[in-house]
This record gives sequence, C-alpha cells and structure tokens, in this order.
Amino acid sequence: MSHQEFQICLEACITCARECEQCATACLSEPDVQNLAACIRLDRDCADACWLAAGFMSRLSEFDTEACRLCALVCNACNSECEKHSHDHCQRCAEVCRRCAEACLRLAS
Repeated sequence: MSHQEFQICLEACITCARECEQCATACLSEPDVQNLAACIRLDRDCADACWLAAGFMSRLSEFDTEACRLCALVCNACNSECEKHSHDHCQRCAEVCRRCAEACLRLAS
C-alpha cells in the first residue's frame, strides 16, 4: 500500500464519519423521522466504523486491514439505505459512503 492510498483512505473515513453524523442529525429534524429510523441507525454505525478504521490506520495498528474491511461493509449498507431517501443530506451521505467503501476495499486488498 502506498502512502497516498493510505492517506486517501484515512481522509475518506474521516469525511464519511462526519457526513454520517450530519445525516443522522438532519434526519432527526425531518417530519418523517419514523421512516428514517434505519437510516439514522446505519448513519451512526457507519460513523463509528469510520472513526474506528481511521484510528487504527492512524496508529498503524496490525488490525487496520480488518477495520477497513468492516468499514467498507458498513459504508455499503449505509450507502444503500441513504440512497432510498430523497433528502439532500441522505444523498450526500450515500455518495460519501460509496467513496469511503471503495477506498477501504482498495486499502484492504
């Protein structure tokens, strides 16, 4: 893995964690919040997975590859859920999750 690939993945995880937190918060303010419960849960799970992967990568943990695989799995699930909703914050989150999953899979392979 090159330093550039590592940096891209680390930055993608941090960006994704932030976007997921923002999406969850925005979902809580929507009038149809009940219909967004799965989205909110996945946003929070995805943010946690991204922070975990970023932390493992930052300290060069021997488990960073596994953390990235988990992160990609959760990002893909969050992407799929957010894509179902027409809210701008959900659409932005879906796109960021997709890019993060791709970066994590590249790093983990």
